[in-house]
Amino acid sequence: MESFNGFADFQLDVLKEVGNIGAGHAATALSRLLDKPVDMLVPKVRMVEFEEIADSVGGAERVVIAIFLRVEGETPGNLFFILSLESAKKLLRNLVGIEVVDDEHYTDMELSALSEIGNILAGSYLSSLADFTQLYMSPTVPALAIDMAGAILSYGLIQFGQMGDHALLIDTKFLDGNDEIEGHFFLIPDPESFNKIFIALGVQGP
Repeated sequence: MESFNGFADFQLDVLKEVGNIGAGHAATALSRLLDKPVDMLVPKVRMVEFEEIADSVGGAERVVIAIFLRVEGETPGNLFFILSLESAKKLLRNLVGIEVVDDEHYTDMELSALSEIGNILAGSYLSSLADFTQLYMSPTVPALAIDMAGAILSYGLIQFGQMGDHALLIDTKFLDGNDEIEGHFFLIPDPESFNKIFIALGVQGP
């Protein structure tokens, strides 16, 4: 039974499982980096069309912080970790102990901390997917941008040419005490990369 523009239910279930395992690995990696417990709620994992990505983070004109990296290897693609300005402030304050004073002008230390956290989290998700599929995937050095969501996504599209039509969206929530910090991962494989992933997982369908 086809459930989402050509993706079958069992294919989506496999991607959701990878997202769940990746979330666990990400929480563990972050805990080691910060030397403190980091809890993560079970993420919401779903497929979205490319045009829906900006809507998923509050709209194309909403200013966000994004850590972007290119996935190289057997299944190339693009990975975005997007945070609202409020979530970024919480992340820095609660997890790293840095108090952001100016929303519009982040210091080099604040940007470096966000970039490093995004790099570790993204690497954890990629490692989970690579372990599952036994495919070689390597992240590039991450880039960080503060801009409108639509502009950031368009930049990724222009820089690396045609992206796939769909993104794997992993909505994560970190917990520090009673405070929730929400982030959005978007894995946007290049055309044909999804098929390679499904074939490697043995769920390429009929």
